[in-house]
Amino acid sequence: MVRITWLGHSTFQLSLATGETFLIDPCIEGNPKYPASHRIERVDAVLLSHGHGDHTGSAAALAKQHNAPVVGIYEICQYLAKAHGVAKIAPMNKGGSQMVGPLKVTMTNALHSSCIGDAGGNIVYAGDPAGYVLTFPDGRRAYFAGDTGVFGDMALIRELYSPELCFLPIGDLFTMGPDEAAHAVKLLQPKRVIPMHWGTFPPLTGRPEALAAKIAGTGTSVWTLEPGVAVEW
Repeated sequence: MVRITWLGHSTFQLSLATGETFLIDPCIEGNPKYPASHRIERVDAVLLSHGHGDHTGSAAALAKQHNAPVVGIYEICQYLAKAHGVAKIAPMNKGGSQMVGPLKVTMTNALHSSCIGDAGGNIVYAGDPAGYVLTFPDGRRAYFAGDTGVFGDMALIRELYSPELCFLPIGDLFTMGPDEAAHAVKLLQPKRVIPMHWGTFPPLTGRPEALAAKIAGTGTSVWTLEPGVAVEW
């Protein structure tokens, strides 16, 4: 069993039956969908897909508070260590895998941009954007796409890893919208899709019901979560 809690935007908390808890792209401050009553009591690792503030905004503070490693592409990990004093980092790059406790993490491609704004307002290079294939102790796999457009090698992700569950952005403008996400579903062929990166800010117009209509009959269901409400997978 994996307990999945969507915390708005692209922020997720994943908790294993054995207690280990992982945060993906944590953004609390500035996230209007973050549930005010939610408390993060345990963090075993923080996973980052890219450097933009709506994905990394709370990463350093949470990593230091919980003495947890930050998993991410090499440049982001080095930046957080040097600029924000994050003591534990687990840098990696695309195509590589590592064990983060009982969770196997494999970094994949993503089509997006990636930078970090420093305290002086300067733009800092943050390496390439990425996604992750997560292999859980029971052997099931999930694919967290990060911020991305659709790309043909999503079919290769299916061929290599066969993820049963996919976290796909659908908001449009900065990522895929429902049309592109529907094509991603055809390439990935998961059993379920959790939409993310939608409904947070006015320009993000994509909605789960639009994706559901476009993939009707494909064998993939859309699993729309409510911020702060945990579900079991």
